[in-house]
Amino acid sequence: MTGRTRINWEIPAAWLLVLGVYSAVSAWVPAGPDHTKFVYIFLCLLPLLINCVLLMNAVTANWRTKYFWMLLALGCSLKSAGEFILAYGEIYQHRALHDPFAGNIVFFLRVVPMIAALAMQPHKRTNAPQLMFGYVDFSLLLCWWLYLYLFVVTPWEYIAVNEPQFQQNYNSLFSFENLVFLVGALVLSARAKGRWRIIYACLIGCGIAYLMGDISVLLGLRLPNGTLVLPSIASLLFLGTAGAFAYNSRNENDAGDNEEAKEKPSGIAARSEGHWASRLARGALLSLPVIGLWCVKISQTPAAVREFRILLTLGAVFPMGFLVFLQHELLDAERLRLLRASQESIDNLKRLQMQFVQSEKLASIGQLAAGAAHEINNPLTAILGYSELLIDDPTAGDRSRSVAEKIRDQARRTTALVSNLLSFARQAPSDQRSIVNVNTIVTSAAQLRRLDLRGKNIRVELQTGTVLPAVRGDSNQLLQVFLNIINNAVDAMLEINGGTLTVRTQSENGNVVIVFSDTGPGIRDPRLVFDPFYTTKPVGKGTGLGLSICYGFIQDHGGQITCYNRPDGGATFRIELPGVTEFLSARGINSSSRSSSTRDT
Repeated sequence: MTGRTRINWEIPAAWLLVLGVYSAVSAWVPAGPDHTKFVYIFLCLLPLLINCVLLMNAVTANWRTKYFWMLLALGCSLKSAGEFILAYGEIYQHRALHDPFAGNIVFFLRVVPMIAALAMQPHKRTNAPQLMFGYVDFSLLLCWWLYLYLFVVTPWEYIAVNEPQFQQNYNSLFSFENLVFLVGALVLSARAKGRWRIIYACLIGCGIAYLMGDISVLLGLRLPNGTLVLPSIASLLFLGTAGAFAYNSRNENDAGDNEEAKEKPSGIAARSEGHWASRLARGALLSLPVIGLWCVKISQTPAAVREFRILLTLGAVFPMGFLVFLQHELLDAERLRLLRASQESIDNLKRLQMQFVQSEKLASIGQLAAGAAHEINNPLTAILGYSELLIDDPTAGDRSRSVAEKIRDQARRTTALVSNLLSFARQAPSDQRSIVNVNTIVTSAAQLRRLDLRGKNIRVELQTGTVLPAVRGDSNQLLQVFLNIINNAVDAMLEINGGTLTVRTQSENGNVVIVFSDTGPGIRDPRLVFDPFYTTKPVGKGTGLGLSICYGFIQDHGGQITCYNRPDGGATFRIELPGVTEFLSARGINSSSRSSSTRDT
């Protein structure tokens, strides 16, 4: 026998012991004040104990299960409150127990939270909490049962005082309420599987015990001393059994728990629950005119009672109607939200399809670029070879060797760019990355662009950090990224006849951050700038691939690149690259760039 099975057998054994002790003490203590005190103290404390057992299961992330046990505990708390009121009146005030008093409504309403708990259907596993719907539904359910109590019971308690009629109506309505709870537990037990079926079976036992007590009162059965409250005690023990079993089996994953959720998508399940809530709300509201018509045409009650019931029915229309309309407003808002979510999903699907098409185009262009790169490599190899021969030729003059070295350097740079192009086309692996100084690459990119900016009223300011972490990367790819961003900023500022581009490097949390900020017109849609083939330039001046390639390079380096428009105008590109433990000083690289700017006018 496992530990869990042993615990489950100990639970009913403990309850039977409690029931046996109560029965023995009730039989041993003679009728009188002492016996009455014992009964009321027992009935006040037992619901508190059961409450603790129930609330242990409310500590869960599943919203259905949480509110299910909290509502059951609320019903148990109302039971305890009613018993405290009775004990106060019977023991302290010495008031007759069967006289009508205001605490009767507390006993009646204790079943309402338990019915609402069944409506939570915790055996379902849909994880879309709709708390506002639950509050409205519970308020509507509470209003309807409160209306029934005021309609059926209250007239004989205050309007035309008639204690026998009051007792009969109260017990009949209370039995009907318990019957609704019992039927709900039976339906859910038939639908649930696994451990939830056992929990609902315990609630069925609770409902049967309630009904047994009601039937014994309705039939006027004379039971031995103290045994009249045994059905009430048994119902509480069934509740405690459900809570203790649920707590002991809380880690079990029943195969049947998720079956209904698998059969129906969450959207369909939520829509079905919304329809049922709407139908119940309409039924509750439409029952008011039917009850009012019966009161006017068929009821043979005294005129005072009939007038009270008609006014009560008319008054109940307003709060219940408000709740029904509020429920419909919430349902409409939820449907609109789902409609917007569906539209966004369709838009995302279309965008994804477009990205797939662009990916195919990009792959085709990559294949063409790879072929072109292979063709370019052939003359580049010849250029490098002849330049090396010219440099090593002893008969060549110094000027010829100098020109040959420049040809060789530019040919090597072109070879590196072709290698990057092949890497982008995924036909050649990237070169082994090394430790690079970001300030050096940024300065080189600015210097390469310097000659083209003369006479264009564009200024480039460099603000390089003094000490930056080193970066492990490909200097050619990073140079291409920086050049591309600078070129885009220059093109944007040319549209407004000049401006300033500020390039700033700094260290943040061990990473290297490079910020490019221009004073141009800004970017129309910053969210799309990294999408392939997205460009705002005229036809023939932009392909929309530059920033997309830059995005891929930065991602390949483990970094991030973002873009946004500044409130005071202009666009900003922010690149963050992971740093390594080595630190490099920028003092010897560009000591004058921090105090002055590179001006090109």
